[in-house]
Amino acid sequence: MKKRVLLMYISNYSGHHSASLAIENALYKLSDNIEISNMNSFQYTNPILEKVINRTYMGVINRTPEIWGYLYDNPKVVRKTQKLKELIHKHNSQKMKILLDSFKPHAVICTQAFPCGIIADYKKTYNIDVMLAAVLTDYAPHSYWLYDSVDMYFVPSEETRERLISNGISKDRIKPTGIPIDSKFKKVGDKRKIINSLNLSPDIPIILVMGGSQGIGPIKDIIKTLNNLKINFQIIIATGSNKGLCQYLQKKSPQFKKKTIVFGYADNIDELMEISSLIISKPGGITISEALAKHLPILIVKPIPGHEQMNTDYLVKNKVAIKVNTLQDIEVFIKELLSNPLALENIKARAEKLSKPNSAIDIARTILERIM
Repeated sequence: MKKRVLLMYISNYSGHHSASLAIENALYKLSDNIEISNMNSFQYTNPILEKVINRTYMGVINRTPEIWGYLYDNPKVVRKTQKLKELIHKHNSQKMKILLDSFKPHAVICTQAFPCGIIADYKKTYNIDVMLAAVLTDYAPHSYWLYDSVDMYFVPSEETRERLISNGISKDRIKPTGIPIDSKFKKVGDKRKIINSLNLSPDIPIILVMGGSQGIGPIKDIIKTLNNLKINFQIIIATGSNKGLCQYLQKKSPQFKKKTIVFGYADNIDELMEISSLIISKPGGITISEALAKHLPILIVKPIPGHEQMNTDYLVKNKVAIKVNTLQDIEVFIKELLSNPLALENIKARAEKLSKPNSAIDIARTILERIM
């Protein structure tokens, strides 16, 4: 009989979804005796609420990110929202019951805290015997991940593991595998072939600019700043699901001083990272894990307070990223990096040492060992 695994994330255009897909691919790679359902839990339980929350989140992030910084893992907020969280979990438990009764999973893997909390409470309330795994996609764990009925935590780093232990999670339930990313980021691509296919020059450095899966951040200002720099380089921009930004930049790109290529939601990020000298990006967990796997130096501009700032702190401490406080500082750091090959190589070496490109396989192998 095949073993059944339920993967749960929120939001189709998100790092949580990318992580769940990476784990799904790894599970299928390791076993033929498996059946997988990979589900957007918000879309399943609260399709209308999903749209409202996504819209609200994007509004807060773009207009008043400091509010998100205040809300993120604030003990006062956690305490005050406890009853609301319990009410939401109770409301969603009936739909989850239908799903779990019909699919009968041997393991549930959650790459976001919301579905993890619902399943954790459901397990505890109904005494259900199913393995529940939490997969963290940021370096700092927040309080909404903490449940007694989670059987295994897969975390990005030893530091994350220590923080969970300090919050009362037993060390034997925590495994520092890294953030799960697609196995294609392990492969070394043919740089010249990729560069030629994009009609770029192999002799001029390439800077990759990203705003995560949803194209968030001051990308227009970054591109304006880059185009005014008196240094020779080419630019690739990946705008994710932000269609408005993509259309704007594609329309403007013929006027740019630098050779510029604009992508929307790209499925070849591994190739774009392969040919780039450095990346300017928001520090989402998946993006930075992919960049580390490609040994790519990272410039971070205006991280969102909360999880992105904590990710930034981790990367800066390990000397694989540079936090740029103002757009004007971009020129200083790019000049320094592109004119100093040794400094660039040192960062790449540290990134390689810090990277965990086998994370998805390690998670999948552990799950299979537990349920087979």
